[in-house]
Amino acid sequence: MTCYDPDAPTGSGWWHWVVANIPASTTSLPQGAGSGKASLPAGAIQTRTDFGQAGYGGAAPPQGETHRYIFTVHALDVETIEVDEGASGAMVGFNVHFHALASASLTVNYQ
Repeated sequence: MTCYDPDAPTGSGWWHWVVANIPASTTSLPQGAGSGKASLPAGAIQTRTDFGQAGYGGAAPPQGETHRYIFTVHALDVETIEVDEGASGAMVGFNVHFHALASASLTVNYQ
């Protein structure tokens, strides 16, 4: 699962949250899962975001700008991908690309 802001003024967007290896049987994540206040499903890991650490980094567009935050879940043809907590969102995306069966996204606008 990823949360990505394509409108961040970086030239390449901004990864706000990256969670890899969520078991296929998982149907929801508990409130606070990205903050470390609630547990992720067994085997799931949060990887490094563009904030420089693992965990969810909230929306904070520059004042007066509206940004899109794209939350995406992926169905893969493998149980896990070979990444660790230090992997970037781009590295996770690279691994997901080669194993993707399907994905679904929800885009939220925030100002």
